[in-house]
Amino acid sequence: MKLTVVKKLAQEHSIETLKAQEQKLLNAEPLNIEVLGEDEGEQLTHILGAIWVLEAMQKGMTLNEALRAFTEKVRNSIQ
Repeated sequence: MKLTVVKKLAQEHSIETLKAQEQKLLNAEPLNIEVLGEDEGEQLTHILGAIWVLEAMQKGMTLNEALRAFTEKVRNSIQ
């Protein structure tokens, strides 16, 4: 996972667009937007991360706060 990719997706796309891309990946369909990643798993991680960040921003967090909270969540999940 690359936080810079998550940030760029969150800045450039809506939740609806990202959820549509998530479904395309799950259905093995080509994406409509560029999502960097070494494989489909990493692309999905980036999309889901950007969705999480945007949802946190809708609840009042700034972009940087949401990104920090997301990275903390990921770190805690792998410990």
